[in-house]
Amino acid sequence: MTTPALCEAATSQLVFIDIQQRLVAAMPDAPREQTLHHAGLLAEAARLLSIPLTHTEQYPAGLGNTDATLATRLTDAAAIEKTCFSCAAVEDFKSRLASLHRHQVILCGMEAHVCVLQTALQLQQLGYQVFVVADAVCSRQKRHFKNALARLRQAGIIVTNAESVIFEWLRDATHPEFKALARLVR
Repeated sequence: MTTPALCEAATSQLVFIDIQQRLVAAMPDAPREQTLHHAGLLAEAARLLSIPLTHTEQYPAGLGNTDATLATRLTDAAAIEKTCFSCAAVEDFKSRLASLHRHQVILCGMEAHVCVLQTALQLQQLGYQVFVVADAVCSRQKRHFKNALARLRQAGIIVTNAESVIFEWLRDATHPEFKALARLVR
């Protein structure tokens, strides 16, 4: 049974937006660590559940590559490079998402009020059901982060958290990966 406001493992794809060396270094300590931790949990859950991953890098010559702590979990696909803020304005990105034939897009990344916000709104406009993982996105300033989440909610984007996404993907404690994933979130 499909429930419209819940993540479905069979129809989800996970996107990491611009979690890059120089952006990571610019974030306040607590939000940075929270974002990296929860993005890592989601990457591991996606791997165990065969949920496809996509990641982007905003102008890597200036902002560096994907942060090493996350890059080790994203070895299956090269980063999609971009200079525009919305990933949805990049043909390679749109082609990648469309080729996966999964209508739910779960977003993590930096910064919440710029690239994540613009990507979410444009993906919604393209017909995707978009989820933004609040504890796996951050901004340099708390007020920008809060404003981004408020705007996303007002636009009908589902704002969620990493643990909810993981347990929605599992749906049942009898799932073969339940114990492994339950240990991750403890």
